[in-house]
Amino acid sequence: MSDAVALRDDPSSRLTEAFRAVAARMRGLGFVNPALEVEAVGFAPWEDCWLGVMLTPWFMNLALLPRDPARWQPLAVGEKRSYCFPAGVYEFIGAVDAIVGDYQMCSLFSPVLEFDDQATARRVAELAREALLDAQNAEPHDYPEANLAPAAPAAPGPLAGMQARVEAPMSKRDFLRGRVLGPGRESPG
Repeated sequence: MSDAVALRDDPSSRLTEAFRAVAARMRGLGFVNPALEVEAVGFAPWEDCWLGVMLTPWFMNLALLPRDPARWQPLAVGEKRSYCFPAGVYEFIGAVDAIVGDYQMCSLFSPVLEFDDQATARRVAELAREALLDAQNAEPHDYPEANLAPAAPAAPGPLAGMQARVEAPMSKRDFLRGRVLGPGRESPG
């Protein structure tokens, strides 16, 4: 990490200001939950970034913002990048705002109509951030079980059947009737 003077402060207040301005324009839309407010939840350092959850009346997203600008890798708006957290790999999408600057989001809930109140939504946001950093929440790897028993012989395929008919002795009757490939098979021509 570069020296501490270059590190950016907690982005919570900038995020809150920017999304409150958007929330004012979105009031009354069908996918907006009027029981919720804009809130930046649990922002704390993670690697060279700020990681937290952005809660709005229309979504709940994980958010990454630069903490060490020298090490930040911005994404173009709409561009995607996956990050490896203890709980697994999550895809974030790039965004830019005049107040916030570059940031990246990963959707948790959109819309957020299932939340009855701010306290419940905030608690879910806190638990989601906590769960992201807990390896116990990682998906188990599906490794095939080892089977050390000898493989059972496979049923003969069509080439094996044809090979057997070609190698089988031919009767005079099959020869005279044009059954060059054995009984039940006529030769072409």
